Amino acid sequence: MSELLTAAQMRAAENLATDAGQVTGLELMERAGRGVVEAVFEEWPTLAASRHKAVVLCGPGNNGGDGFVVARLLKEWGWEVEVFLYGDVAKLPPDARVNYERWLALGTITSNESLESDYLSANFNLVIDAVFGTGLSRPLAADAWLFCNEMYKAGIDVAIDVPSGFCADSGRFLGKNRSDFEGPLSVALTVTFERLRQGHTLLPLAGVLRACAVKSIGIDQYLPDFRRETSVSYLSGQARIGASRKAVLNSTDQSSSHKYSHGHTLVLSGGAGRTGAARLSGRAALRIGAGLVTLGVPDSAQLEVASQITGIMLKKLDSKEDLAGILEDERINVLCLGPGLGIERAGELVPVALGTGRACVLDADALSAYEGKPEALFDLVTETCVLTPHGGEFARLFPDLATKLTAPAINGPAYSKVDATREAAARAGCVVLYKGADTVIASPDGRCSINSALGERAAPWLATAGSGDVLAGFIAGLLARGFSPMSAAETGAWLHVECALSFGPGLIAEDLAEELPKVFQRLCT
Repeated sequence: MSELLTAAQMRAAENLATDAGQVTGLELMERAGRGVVEAVFEEWPTLAASRHKAVVLCGPGNNGGDGFVVARLLKEWGWEVEVFLYGDVAKLPPDARVNYERWLALGTITSNESLESDYLSANFNLVIDAVFGTGLSRPLAADAWLFCNEMYKAGIDVAIDVPSGFCADSGRFLGKNRSDFEGPLSVALTVTFERLRQGHTLLPLAGVLRACAVKSIGIDQYLPDFRRETSVSYLSGQARIGASRKAVLNSTDQSSSHKYSHGHTLVLSGGAGRTGAARLSGRAALRIGAGLVTLGVPDSAQLEVASQITGIMLKKLDSKEDLAGILEDERINVLCLGPGLGIERAGELVPVALGTGRACVLDADALSAYEGKPEALFDLVTETCVLTPHGGEFARLFPDLATKLTAPAINGPAYSKVDATREAAARAGCVVLYKGADTVIASPDGRCSINSALGERAAPWLATAGSGDVLAGFIAGLLARGFSPMSAAETGAWLHVECALSFGPGLIAEDLAEELPKVFQRLCT
């Protein structure tokens, strides 16, 4: 599991390092520039073996200062380098001004008025964006937008920290819609320092980046304590693999071999013709390690379900009285409600399920049933619950937060999906998993994780009917096994993407749970 930084956290770490006298701002800028050049040669080794032409587009802040360092280092390497500057030289910060002067000893500066995309495309092997970095806190001015538009039209090969105009915390574009740009909005390599920023893993920015490199500038010891509840993690590293190993290794623990010691999940189904979603959830819970799974199905759909299931048990569940009777069996420790349940049926059964205090995964109709009255749901849920809304369901439960997410980003850092999910979790009093290609998971105490299905983990075939029902089942099965709500949501979401990547294109929802054994085998070898 990798930690993510906000722009403010990175600035604070840099200030701590310089205040402690361990390094100067000028030295940090030099290290950053060297890190960019190293990353370029690592990404494209052939560029280090011969001489090429680069253009570095510098801005009026310290990001521009990093760009001047990159230009000088490439020039010293033997490259032909041209530098454009957007902004007033007189307003450059002190360290950036020093590197501006150092560059002038080697080359010239071209003003921003003469920048044209055709010229960039025709004359340079690398277009390097050092215009606006993580410090951007307001929409691009009209002339800045025109400057960046020419850069995007030509195509950015390397961006320092973030592509210009994007918010490093939210991943949102500040000011004009990014769709207003005439270019394809794809950045081949983004180089940042010490840790990825939040925005690198959130849409829309995450969808623009083809590759990210993280370089050290020697201030790791000054970074925030990521054990604190306010930290944000990215579910991509060895810690998540370790947690997923635990899910399968525990299932082979001979000291607890009785099925009931592995938990019993009850999945509530809708009526005839609406049972498929619940069957997907139940199968997923069983595959991920729940000892038993029971489907609670109306009498009208008993035959339909019985003809489709084998390892899953079946109970008749027509009314809230039936549910209360089934839950007299205390060995049922987790419920999964929502997939295919129906709005009216959900409104009747959710209060009964939550009234028992058992762990619950609430998805789909179990959430939509509370549109316009979300507080009624929040009054019922406990800290053992996990809510798994997609964008539409999130807006039904948290309309004010959804509005803030879609409002124009006027000042940075822009309101982010991380901010929204954290607020939602605090308001609901339980873990919230806000689904998407950039799934965000937050707990009421402020802990937060981002699970990405973008970039190296891109799995666009997950956008298929029933995929979310399988995820709900994964989480319910892990809860049954004894995972905490936060860990169950994180591990379930990570395994969900891993199964999709393992299967590949052509995936349908039924394939996800069946791919788990392959994923587990790979994790345990």
